[in-house]
Amino acid sequence: MKGIFSTESPFKKYARFMAVLWTLFIFVGCLYPSRELPKVDVPFFDKWTHFVLFGVFTFLWLWSGVVSGAAKYVVLITVAILLGVTIEGLQAVLVSLGRSAELMDAVADAVGALLGAGVFHFAARNRN
Repeated sequence: MKGIFSTESPFKKYARFMAVLWTLFIFVGCLYPSRELPKVDVPFFDKWTHFVLFGVFTFLWLWSGVVSGAAKYVVLITVAILLGVTIEGLQAVLVSLGRSAELMDAVADAVGALLGAGVFHFAARNRN
């Protein structure tokens, strides 16, 4: 059997399904009205949340194999960053949500995407 992260892996379709679900989860979570969210008293909790959301996003989409070749990391990191910026823009426009656009959220998204790509690269390299 091929490695779990190989291009012939039988798990690719499950990774793609999970990537789609995770993407929807990001949209719902980031565009959910703030008044409905529980208050959390953890320093930088919001930034850590963005960091993890976009790290997992990039990892899952890399695993799904929707983009192949040498540029797949650049493409998916760029997509993750654009998604993060888009969500921040939507938060700024949809004022009725009670959310606010923050540059540092977009930075946390980008750093998470980079880490997710790095973790995938390491895992794929050492598991095949």
